[in-house]
Order: sequence, then C-alpha cells, then structure tokens
Amino acid sequence: MSDNRVQIFDTTLRDGEQVPGCKLNTEQKLIIAEQLDNLGVDIIEAGFPVSSPGDFKSVEEISKIVKNATVCGLTRSVENDIKVAAEALKYAKTARIHTGIGTSDSHIKFKFKSTREDIIERAVKAVAYAKTFVEDVEFYAEDAGRTDNDYLARVCEAVIKAGATVLNIPDTTGYCLPHEYGAKIKYLKENVTGIDKAILSCHCHNDLGLATANSIEGVINGARQIECTINGIGERAGNTALEEVVMILKQHPYLNLDTGIQTEMLYGISQLVSDSMGIYTQPNKAIVGANAFAHSSGIHQDGVIKNRETYEIIDPKDVGVTESAIVLTARSGRAALAYRAKNVGYELTKLQLDEIYTDFLDFADKKKEVDDNDIHKIIESSKIYKEITSS
Repeated sequence: MSDNRVQIFDTTLRDGEQVPGCKLNTEQKLIIAEQLDNLGVDIIEAGFPVSSPGDFKSVEEISKIVKNATVCGLTRSVENDIKVAAEALKYAKTARIHTGIGTSDSHIKFKFKSTREDIIERAVKAVAYAKTFVEDVEFYAEDAGRTDNDYLARVCEAVIKAGATVLNIPDTTGYCLPHEYGAKIKYLKENVTGIDKAILSCHCHNDLGLATANSIEGVINGARQIECTINGIGERAGNTALEEVVMILKQHPYLNLDTGIQTEMLYGISQLVSDSMGIYTQPNKAIVGANAFAHSSGIHQDGVIKNRETYEIIDPKDVGVTESAIVLTARSGRAALAYRAKNVGYELTKLQLDEIYTDFLDFADKKKEVDDNDIHKIIESSKIYKEITSS
C-alpha cells in the first residue's frame, strides 16, 4: 500500500448500530454493506458476532456478498469471542478479526480490576489466538486517548510481536484535543519498535465535537487508517463521519493523502443509512445535510449565482448532490429572486424586478420559505403581470 493511502474502515454496521433504536435486520445490513463495498471502503466492520445469533448471522451473510472490502468482526480479548468471530467470517474473501482490551488506568483499575502487566499479557494472548484463524488482526487499545503514552507504546510493541497488523488507537470518550491526539500518534510512530509492521488507526468519538479534527490530526501525524461511520452515527454523540474525513482529504490535496472513496455516492448512501435506521440527519450536517449546499442569505446568494466558488468549497456533484439550492426567504436579495423567477419562466428587467421585489418581501415576511408556486402567485397578482408576460 502506498504511504499516502489512508484506508477507510467503516463501522456503521457495528459501532453505528449501537445508537438506541437503530437496530437493523440482516436484510438491511446486506443492502448497506453492498453499497459500502461499492463506495470503496477498505474494511467493513460487519458486527460483533458473539453478541447475538442475529449479529453472527449478519456477519456471516455479509462475508458472502462483499466482493472488494475486507470484512471485519469485533471481539473482546476473550477466546470464545475470537473463535466465534472466526467462524462468522469463514466465507469472507478477506477477513479481519478486531480484538482488544482497555489500556487506560481507569479501565485497568475499575473495569478489569487488574494490573498493567496483566493487561499486556491478555492483549498478547488474544492477538496470538486470533492469528491462528486469520492473517489480518487488528488490536484496539480501548481508551487509548486517556492512556499514558509510554505504557501505550509498550502495549503496541507487545501486540505487534504477537502478530497484530493494525493498531487501533481509540479516543473512546472523545476527550482529546486535536493536537494531543496527533501527538499521541506521532509518539507511537517514533517510539514503538516494529511499528513499520503495522498500520496505526484512528477511532475517534465525538463527545466534544472533535472526532473529525482528531482523525485528521492522526493521519497527518502518521496514522494510515480512519475508523468512521456514515453520517457520524454511533455511541453517545457519535463517531468520526466518513463523509467529512474523506472530503477534507480530497479538498486539501497538499496533504498528499488519498482514500480511494467514490465520493459521488456519499449523499445517496447517507440517505440510505438515515432511512434504514430511522435516524434524522441534521439539516446543517456537513457534506450530506439538507442545507449543506443551500443558500438563503442575500449576500451569499448573489455571490453563488455569480460564481459558485465564492461561497462553496465543494462542487455539490462531487458528493452526489445535483446542484446548489437558492432558498428564497425574507433574507434573500433581488439576485436570488431574479434567478428563481427565471427558473420558472420569468425573465425580469431591472425595473420589473424592483417592483416585484417589494411584493416578494411582503409575502416572504409571512412565510418561512417561498417556493416556485409562490413565485407564480406573487407575479400573477402583481400590477405589472401583463407587462411581464407580454415582454
């Protein structure tokens, strides 16, 4: 793999499905998995096989249909988890077992009631056992964001020796600031013996709204995999949004980092996941929100009409959106009204526009948004309607 290639690890069907009320059945998971494969993600984390018979079946069925991506199953550092995951993944063209354990002092003391040395021993044992089933083993150091860097490096060295091919460095609680998370990845890159044998992976949560920023800092500092979900769905405040990190890297070519994602599919798969899970995507959501390419301010509308790039850094078509939307409200200016009127068949002169604009503002003050039918009503009720239609 080229050093400038960032692998996209999609966990919509595992971490994303942990959102309360967003349970998917196997048929829905298969449809989404197929689209993720077409999108060009490198790894699809299909589920947590030991958690339920339904999850086992979903991972097994997804393994049968995915043609290009690696199919991954999550486990704890428990022998039976790993054995069950291997069984679920047996039909996969390329399989990965994702195993791990908490490494922060908080997890070691309160969750495992254990010691640092015992955690390393359990981590090594889990990776070595997973390695007997598959070549590709990813290790997650849960709560790595709050784990002491020196100890985290020791854990990473030990699991690399045991055969780990990917090291997942999760900011499980979304606590890290971007410069802190980037520094953690840099530290591991520079201080872990054998790091050249494994890929560092970012898995960032969004509790403080920093998941995307942290993931980007991670790859800038040497990570070469980002774990993310469509629409940023996931536990609590969610995960890193796939569409955000992909488009950030695409729009900043000087970073020399490429994902290989078919970005024109982003809006479509966003809608598919939203509809399947029954979870509302906020209108101002970056890249795929309903308002991501909509303009209602008169100043912005005038600029976009003259040249899209004055207020848009992404061509809507690049993410599968047909065109920018000029939304007419009481904040809209004459340029926006003339543009929308022309779209429905009225070529207004400057004097006609001035006359109609006064009527438009009166109408817009009474309604949140003025649609095409409203434009016809405004013009048809105007005292210069005959003049407009005869010109």
